[in-house]
Amino acid sequence: MTAFTTDELRAARKREVALGYRIFGALGWGDLGDGHISARDPERTDCFWLLRGDVAFADARVEDLVLLGPDGTIVEGAGGTNRPAFFIHWPILAARAELVSVAHTHTPFGTPFSAEARLCEPITQEACVFFEDHALFDDEEVQVQGLDCGARIAAALGGNRAAVMRNHGLLTVGASVREAVAWFVMMERVAEAHVKARSPRPISAEAARYAKSDLATEAQARRVFEFLVRHHLGGAADGDAMPAADTIRAVGG
Repeated sequence: MTAFTTDELRAARKREVALGYRIFGALGWGDLGDGHISARDPERTDCFWLLRGDVAFADARVEDLVLLGPDGTIVEGAGGTNRPAFFIHWPILAARAELVSVAHTHTPFGTPFSAEARLCEPITQEACVFFEDHALFDDEEVQVQGLDCGARIAAALGGNRAAVMRNHGLLTVGASVREAVAWFVMMERVAEAHVKARSPRPISAEAARYAKSDLATEAQARRVFEFLVRHHLGGAADGDAMPAADTIRAVGG
């Protein structure tokens, strides 16, 4: 088995963050700077990387990332940051050591769906990924201005892979950046189906669990992320050079 250094893991995670932001930008998300994708540092595990606040998502590069410490100060890199990102991401990453990444932005369907303050139902194939695996953050504090709100979001999320934040939007997490990004894109599709379907007929719990067992995997998240890179960014994501459970080598850093 090939050993990978901490520096290699860090570099790969940062590449995925930059690609994730660019995917969001290619989808037309974050045009107001409203969103964030994080990556826990593999060495300083109480710190995480994200895009500095003055860079458009579509222009994100590795050199545009900053490392935030547990007190919200910039440990590495330069430039301003999205303060709500710290208030949201840090409590979630602190509460769940197995997570590497959190993804959130305001989307055309996820945000209006969140205004209904309800969970997703298994009405599409993608929805099965989140069956019995997402939570509702039923709280009016949409302007997150402190760690106390982030702690409530983390508590509501629990051990799930995603959350619907009432009147705010969607949030996903992952054991890799590509997982958080892939689940987010899929959940936005699920929200779209809920907003558009007039009288959907949910599939059974048994069928939903069966589909989830095939779809909600690291391998599937990896495939989705690679397709997103190729389709929207015109590049390729090569997973052979890094551990499948954590990082990939990708173009666009």
